[in-house]
Amino acid sequence: MNKARILVVDDDREMRVSLAHLLENSGYETVLARSAFEGLDALQSGNFDAILSDVRMPEMDGLEFQIKAREISRSPVIMISAHGDIPMAVSALQDGAYSFVEKPFEPRRLLGILKNAVRMKRLMDSTAMLQDRLAELTDLERILIGNSSQIIAVRDLIFNFAVSNANVLILGDTGTGKELVARALHDLGASSTAPFVPINCAVIPPDRFEETVFGTSANSHGLMEEADGGTLFLDELGSMPIETQAKILRAIETKQYQRIGETEVQTVNLRIISAASNQIAQQISDKTFREDLLFRLNTLEIELPNLADRGEDTLLLFRHYTQRLSKLYDLPPPKLTNDDISALMAHEWPGNVRELQSVAERRVLAERRGGGSVRQAIARQTSLQTFPGTLREAVAAFERELISRAIQEENGRMDNVAASLGIGRRTLNEKIVKLGLDKEALLSD
Repeated sequence: MNKARILVVDDDREMRVSLAHLLENSGYETVLARSAFEGLDALQSGNFDAILSDVRMPEMDGLEFQIKAREISRSPVIMISAHGDIPMAVSALQDGAYSFVEKPFEPRRLLGILKNAVRMKRLMDSTAMLQDRLAELTDLERILIGNSSQIIAVRDLIFNFAVSNANVLILGDTGTGKELVARALHDLGASSTAPFVPINCAVIPPDRFEETVFGTSANSHGLMEEADGGTLFLDELGSMPIETQAKILRAIETKQYQRIGETEVQTVNLRIISAASNQIAQQISDKTFREDLLFRLNTLEIELPNLADRGEDTLLLFRHYTQRLSKLYDLPPPKLTNDDISALMAHEWPGNVRELQSVAERRVLAERRGGGSVRQAIARQTSLQTFPGTLREAVAAFERELISRAIQEENGRMDNVAASLGIGRRTLNEKIVKLGLDKEALLSD
């Protein structure tokens, strides 16, 4: 446990020094304030596990101080009072002070009260942290939507694993939301403000994989250095070149690596989250992926269910996406008919949630031409007459409009934009650059 910090507020210099000596010899860290005003300033700039305050002080007494202290801090206040100040100390207790000791005090009694006060403060902090975590879990439910037992279990695992620094392997087929889970693990963890650096192993040319990850003597900015202190996300793990896997394994084991062309050893502190399909086991059998590397990466595992196995989550997700997309496209949300529901539940969804989102988008866009059906959207039979002549132009137009509206809808909060579109933040950034979108111009419209 970290050393507890105690704020001592007393206008008597000898008393301050005496208390500091007692507390520091008992393992506490102390900060001394000569007046109630100095004490309030200290509370504004730092966090304390408990406060020891004299009752009778000039300008502002302990009673007024502890009332003001409660407005800016949860730190329990222990009042130190002379015999004649006991009525004032009792009044302070009625106003929320934790306890009081009478001068001259017995050191062991003071230390006992202080120990319990610190314990109470840390319990309060833990409770507040849990409430924050629960609030974040509510956000997680908005990302990983569903009521099926499988998706509830996944959310529970994310919540439990987020507080650990152990490496996590996320298994699942294409479109099940592996990057969203990885980001949730990072965002709910202790290093949420540190970098989250994704690497899609499938899109990096094999001959440039090592320099991209480790950097070079000419360009020291590798992705491993960029992720230092935070999370390195290895997406499409099975596509990592076999010749690079030994170096990645060594870097994970030792937390050290060398840039290409350098002999100097770099030290890194990060968490590895990986994502792969269930075919990774076959790759180990085929000797195209190192088993020892997998063992380093799968300390904890989360397996994402296919959409076809999630029952009525399909309907819940479809309604969610059609409502959101209808708002983005400024179109009326389509009504689900019995035939639409039958088509949604009968489809096998090989592309999982990603495919469902595409179907929802096609169904919403069909409202521009007077309507359509889910069955037509699944069969990709909607007409493209009102869209640009080539498929590439049509896709670009759709993406440009969808991303533009999402940026405006979320007021430029890019993590929210990525989540609303069901894509990763890096993918979003790449599309913004590719489509030539100007975020600032969109927000100024």
